[in-house]
Amino acid sequence: MNVPLFPLNSVVLPGGRIPLQLFEPRYIDMLTRCLKEDRGFVVVLLRDGLETGKSAAFYDIGTYVRIIDFQQLDNGLLGITVEGKDKVTVVRSWQQPDGLNVGDVECLLAEEEQLIPECFAELPSVLKALFRHPVVRELDMEVDYDDARDVGWRLTELLPLDKQEKQRLVELQSPLERLERLLGLLEALEES
Repeated sequence: MNVPLFPLNSVVLPGGRIPLQLFEPRYIDMLTRCLKEDRGFVVVLLRDGLETGKSAAFYDIGTYVRIIDFQQLDNGLLGITVEGKDKVTVVRSWQQPDGLNVGDVECLLAEEEQLIPECFAELPSVLKALFRHPVVRELDMEVDYDDARDVGWRLTELLPLDKQEKQRLVELQSPLERLERLLGLLEALEES
């Protein structure tokens, strides 16, 4: 599948939502094409460079997203909300003359739905606390607090972790391994 790539300093995973502000011509053109062709694009985490820069290095594992809402913002910019659909790997990428990154991507195997074991029982409570924040509530995301995938994906998106750590969590294919890593990171945050 050949798709536009959108390097960000944030991650989004299947079922997650993220608001974006578009002002660069390359991304407004991308949005127009995506809406006209009823297709999405891939959000990849920046490794080096700026979100607004022409040269950016990004990780190979990202998430294919679909546009679920768009509107003109008070600041005059175009605002969109995207929702994650599938984790993908970027097999090959290049930059178009207008500066838009595009690539050939392949979907990764879907992670299996798993109930949360007792040893991770505190993680859904942490996520529920994060979901009380008005900015998160505004995204109107649905979460299955019994599903290890959902809880791990949302915590990966919402916790204040450095981007390399977020990427390691994105790349994991085991929901329980992700929860184990998140629990360790939360314990380290509490100690600091």
